[in-house]
Amino acid sequence: MSFEDWDEIRTAFQVARLGTVSGAAEVLGVHHATVIRHIDALEKRLGARLFQRHARGYTPTEAGRDLLLVAQTTEEQFNQLASRIKGLGETVAGELVVTSLAGFSPLVTPVLASFQEKHPGVIVRFLTDMRLFRLDYGEAHVAIRAGAMPEEPDNVVQPLVRMRHALYAAPAYAARQGLPSGPQDFGLHRFVGADVPRAPYHRWMRDHVPADRITFRASEVAALEDAVRAGAGLGFLPVMSASGSDLIEILPPRPEWEAPVWLVTHVDLHRTLKVQSFLNHLKEAARSWEGI
Repeated sequence: MSFEDWDEIRTAFQVARLGTVSGAAEVLGVHHATVIRHIDALEKRLGARLFQRHARGYTPTEAGRDLLLVAQTTEEQFNQLASRIKGLGETVAGELVVTSLAGFSPLVTPVLASFQEKHPGVIVRFLTDMRLFRLDYGEAHVAIRAGAMPEEPDNVVQPLVRMRHALYAAPAYAARQGLPSGPQDFGLHRFVGADVPRAPYHRWMRDHVPADRITFRASEVAALEDAVRAGAGLGFLPVMSASGSDLIEILPPRPEWEAPVWLVTHVDLHRTLKVQSFLNHLKEAARSWEGI
């Protein structure tokens, strides 16, 4: 394979990402026949089938997935290079990619919307996922992360806020099991806990609640919150999530249960006008996040 084959590899990458020839053609700005020709030529050159064709579209084969992993990395590195070159411009415009946990969406989405209103030339991509996006590969301009301070090299890390947490129960649980009068009653109750207790409040639960009483475990924050709301047991929720709901506070927030929230940017993009403008906008908005 050579650099001249990049157009065909890029075409295959877009077909795999979108699943259809028509979708790839639209993104690449070419005719769908060109997409098919690129795929056929690439498969012939490699001597392997890269896609399974079916009525719903194209699905990568094992060989296709191997090639496309390389193509994705190359695409990301090209995008990162382009961002570095273009990021020195004097306008706040183009794509802004921000990533955070889904639980931050009620806070972050209005900030993104108001930033876009202020800068109409900005195209927002808000990625809410448990996956840790690679800023060094250009997967995002800004990451909003909770927990331990990120330590990846070449990233700029700044504190944003501290999220408060408290122990709650749903009315349905209280009606069925009653409520503890204090930690001395924890052995009589059921709890919702993290499968891997990384957060400080879940570590506290591990240390103060009998292991056999943590009867509902999950790996994602959203699932844990849903379990508490469904009455599966007592569990920790962010104060901002429980505020205004019918949940019953069992133990109020404590400083040792707080989770720090960090702003993370890559050193190569940190000083660009677009990133700095958004960071300043977000920090200003975060000043009003009282009691989160």
